[in-house]
Amino acid sequence: MIKKLSNFTLASLSTFFLVQSCLVFSADEYSPGLARDYPNQLLWGDTHLHTNMSPDAYSFGNTKLTPDDAFRYAKGEMVISNNGTPAKLERPLDFVVVSDHAAFMGYVNGVYSNNEFILSTKIGKRWKKFIDAEENHKVLNEFVAGVTGDKSIQPELSSVLKVWQGVVDVVEQHNSPGSFTALHGYEWTSIMDGNNLHRVVIFRDNADKVSQFTPFSSLQSNYPEDLWDALEVYRQELGGTVMSIPHNGNLSNGTMFDLNTKNGPMSEAYAEQRIRNEPLYEVTQVKGDSETNPGVSPDDQFADYYSWDEGNVARSQKKETSMLFGEYARPALIRGLGLQKKLGVNPFKFGLIGSTDNHTSLAGNDENNFFGKFMDSEPSKQRSVNTMGAGVSDAKLWPNASLAASGLAAVWANSNTRDGIYSAMERKEVYATTGPRIYLRYFAGWDFQETDLKVPNPVAIGYQKGVPMGNDLIGKNDGEQAPSLMILAAKDAEGANIARVQVIKGWWTRDGKAKEKIYDVDVSYKQSAPHTVSLENATYTNEVGMTQSFSVWRDPDFDNKVAAFYYVRVIEIPTPTWLAYDAVHFDYEPNKDALLIHQERAYGSPIWYTPAEP
Repeated sequence: MIKKLSNFTLASLSTFFLVQSCLVFSADEYSPGLARDYPNQLLWGDTHLHTNMSPDAYSFGNTKLTPDDAFRYAKGEMVISNNGTPAKLERPLDFVVVSDHAAFMGYVNGVYSNNEFILSTKIGKRWKKFIDAEENHKVLNEFVAGVTGDKSIQPELSSVLKVWQGVVDVVEQHNSPGSFTALHGYEWTSIMDGNNLHRVVIFRDNADKVSQFTPFSSLQSNYPEDLWDALEVYRQELGGTVMSIPHNGNLSNGTMFDLNTKNGPMSEAYAEQRIRNEPLYEVTQVKGDSETNPGVSPDDQFADYYSWDEGNVARSQKKETSMLFGEYARPALIRGLGLQKKLGVNPFKFGLIGSTDNHTSLAGNDENNFFGKFMDSEPSKQRSVNTMGAGVSDAKLWPNASLAASGLAAVWANSNTRDGIYSAMERKEVYATTGPRIYLRYFAGWDFQETDLKVPNPVAIGYQKGVPMGNDLIGKNDGEQAPSLMILAAKDAEGANIARVQVIKGWWTRDGKAKEKIYDVDVSYKQSAPHTVSLENATYTNEVGMTQSFSVWRDPDFDNKVAAFYYVRVIEIPTPTWLAYDAVHFDYEPNKDALLIHQERAYGSPIWYTPAEP
């Protein structure tokens, strides 16, 4: 079932990355570059970042760093964080979406900085009175009331548009096609009944279209259907292209992937609208990991990774096990297969990305360079000792939780441009990591062989003989041969080795039972191996694990009459967490419950198998 080539040296790893730009070409042409017909750039980015334009970010201490600062930092420039700590990325990002909350965007910082335009608005005047009366808490209270359902607090749409146009101008200034991509976006922040239904809205377009659109916020509606309606209007009236990306289903208490909608049980029309607008899901970020949970995947030894599963985002309702099935990516993907059979449409046919949700204006999270979510969880001894890094604001809601230094969005694009990156997201040729820049590419087909791994460029073979991640593999009527996956994975060139490569499969049996199974494709590190992490100095060694893994895997449990999905998960060897780095840097004894060692990972977008029509 498994054919693999994993005994490569670092030299061969470099060669592997080099050949990805080489493509198969027609014998009729001399220059191979003329036939470059598949994406050959692996780009890294953060599609979920807040600046001082977000009311909560400003209220919790991000009073200095603007969208301009956010883009400069993402490009590799040094900035001074809000607690006075110099900050710089070791490796700049390729693209970023500054996604400030649409609800009251720019209002809180505008009032505090005495912005003349903001102070001239109805809300600005109201909030200025609060501040002058030393009732500052009322400002944040009204933001929270607005996003949780109070529709009496509404800024004028004309003022919202003017603030948005200022943000659009900054994004345009930082967009450099070919070297760095700044995409337009914002966050729609619905917290209905305390449940997280947040979406990041991302545009493919330039300022000429985006600047004419007034961001639709949760102040106008808390229902995702109404957001999608607004995005449909944008497409129809302005000819634009836009998507929304849900995140933190783990804090939705079962409502993110609910089978019911505001109008009752899910309909075909709802399913079509949802997948048309939401081709991706943000599966990992600072507020925990949303791939799966031990409550729904009890046989998965890697399921319990930063599980924020005590309640919803507002802690207004305790979590029940039954809710988990409507919160996490894996059970949602399985639900989607069932809905496909029932409705003829799969509303949960999404690809997977990661991003941060940082509110510090500082994109990208590394364990040894983690600036937290809010200013109160920026680097300091205090953030770690008292709250395990959740920050004062988060610790009130999640006293036993630790922030995850996660994640990143990886896209396979033709170019580092808005068109190139958005197209990759649209076709779901993307994946998530919890921070490391793990290389991952895989294809599903019917006749991949071990010899396909030995050619100079197996990627070209993957496209010739199969379909890439995020796509559909349609069944054949000429037999019951199981599909095979050709998997190409490699360690972060500056990070930890790979411990194992896995295929995750989900399906419904013929008698109507939901199933999932985890297959170890390549395992190089076992728990009995020597411990390679030193907590004394927060270091690790790559004595175990593999630098890369080329594998051909064939489904041993295939039923050609049953729809299924497959995605690849790559698990690193153990490494220190940011809490371990903090303990060494700030010289303190960590909290006894602190997570100090973990195994970071990558999640690829699924490939869906659909049986052939009879």
